[in-house]
Amino acid sequence: MSDAASGYERVAADFLAARGNVAGRGMGVAEVRAWARSLPPGAAVLDLGSGSGLPLTKLLVDAGLAVHGVDASPTLVEAFRRNLPGVPVACEAVEDSRFFGRRFDAVMAWGLWFLLPAAVQRALPGRVADVLLPGGRLLFTAPAEEGSWTDVLTALESRSLGAAAYRQALAEAGLAMLREYEDEGQNHYYEARLAPE
Repeated sequence: MSDAASGYERVAADFLAARGNVAGRGMGVAEVRAWARSLPPGAAVLDLGSGSGLPLTKLLVDAGLAVHGVDASPTLVEAFRRNLPGVPVACEAVEDSRFFGRRFDAVMAWGLWFLLPAAVQRALPGRVADVLLPGGRLLFTAPAEEGSWTDVLTALESRSLGAAAYRQALAEAGLAMLREYEDEGQNHYYEARLAPE
């Protein structure tokens, strides 16, 4: 039986203690803040694997963006609702989500992609492309190297398909790679854009 929350419901209390209760600092903050500033004012953003909403979703909200979160962990979604009251969030697995039945200017998936099964990782760019408006942007993190490892927090296997496979999946979905880079914690970022009409 698969775990829709990729092990995070089981370790939600540990996750919240380590990362999910801190606003404004931590890995990814500078990169997500810069990305948020590159989006149009009031842009609609879908945050996949939004967790408790802290610190990254809050950065998007504070930047004046219209954010919707999706996370499969009921405990983390409950924390999200406490941390960001009034911000829409759905408690569902990314692979099962209807993504609010709407389209977005941008989609972010920080620290999620490599937790998903390989087939879901390959299919996700197509699902993202389906909900992006023309010219819409995607930001996600996943290691550039292909391989698998045991996640420190959940003790479950994580898998990176590798940068070449991610680039190919993005291209097949009609998403053009804009750039790749790493932060101080060696998190590898992929920024892509759906072609404008």
